[in-house]
Amino acid sequence: MSSFTRTDTSLLGQWWWTVDRWILGAIGALIIIGTLLTLAASPSVAERINMDSYFFVRKHLMMLPLGLMILFGLSMAPPNMIKRTAVAQLAVALILMVLTLTIGEERNGAQRWLSLGGMSLQPSEFLKPALIVFAAWMFSEQNRESGIPGNWIALGTWAVSVGMLAMQPDFGQAFLLTVVFGGMFFVAGMPMLLVGGLLAAGAVGGVFAYMFVPHVTSRIDRFLDPASGDTFQVHTAINAFLQGGLFGRGPGEGIVKRILPDAHTDYIFAVVGEEFGSIACLMLAGLFAFVVLRGLARAFAAEDHFAQLAASGLIFLFGLQAFINMAVNLDLLPSKGMTLPFISYGGSSFLALSVTAGMMLALLRRRPGVALGGVSVGRAS
Repeated sequence: MSSFTRTDTSLLGQWWWTVDRWILGAIGALIIIGTLLTLAASPSVAERINMDSYFFVRKHLMMLPLGLMILFGLSMAPPNMIKRTAVAQLAVALILMVLTLTIGEERNGAQRWLSLGGMSLQPSEFLKPALIVFAAWMFSEQNRESGIPGNWIALGTWAVSVGMLAMQPDFGQAFLLTVVFGGMFFVAGMPMLLVGGLLAAGAVGGVFAYMFVPHVTSRIDRFLDPASGDTFQVHTAINAFLQGGLFGRGPGEGIVKRILPDAHTDYIFAVVGEEFGSIACLMLAGLFAFVVLRGLARAFAAEDHFAQLAASGLIFLFGLQAFINMAVNLDLLPSKGMTLPFISYGGSSFLALSVTAGMMLALLRRRPGVALGGVSVGRAS
């Protein structure tokens, strides 16, 4: 790609000189690190459940090319194509969510997965980026006074989506989606009365979940008072960080991946802490922070209102999910089954994150006649 000239008018050449190559490189680094950690953490988990040692590794490597194709393909798309893709994805995701509530697999008291062609799919993962982009489109339509009641359409779609998540139940994803949606709502300059109403609805929903959903009550109680229940997973994770120290016990020398059932998914950050140390954890967190901060700087500099809202929403989604996963591993938040973007094993999660990253890169691209950060058209700095 380095052979591309700035006058190259091919689709690939134009993409190379307009995409943010720093963010692209950081995402690429996360994908490589995640693949290596899947190789390191998943064999022990597979053996413990009487599967072939490389069962999860093979599944991850099968998903990797598809995810990369999605990421790069979407990153080349113009904003109008991103809008259409989001609408189609949102419609399909909502239909699949309904099917999940009727014929989906039940695991640990939750009904969140569909079996399709021998593959387990979690529709809510694909719902999140689609809803964010669709809501940004509706907010931008409301802002330019097109006659479309964008605010109410976005609010209605959010309410339906969160309602379906609550029925599964998946209050963690509902919380994540609500916080990101609320942030976009605020950035879009919506009336503070509506913003306050959204916050109030979220608070009421949280109280309702704590009072009437046993597993939510249990998780929050155990977080506030560890003596009130089983805290094996989080205490094991904390011990892994302590055992790892600054530089870790060394690759393959960790214990946590051999005893935690979710060491390759929810608690992959603890595996990093034990085998590679706190410095490696800080570097990994720094990669996520770089993507978020550079992405937001580029998004807020965009003149197109839709691109600004959609890109910032996708970045919020990406960054907040990473923060929640790391905070749970460090016992700073109640336990929640949420993957660490591109690092944790997970087919649906990896593909949905590829969609998120691809859309984000597409919306952050420099385009002819559009100023970004004081620069018109040019190469990504």
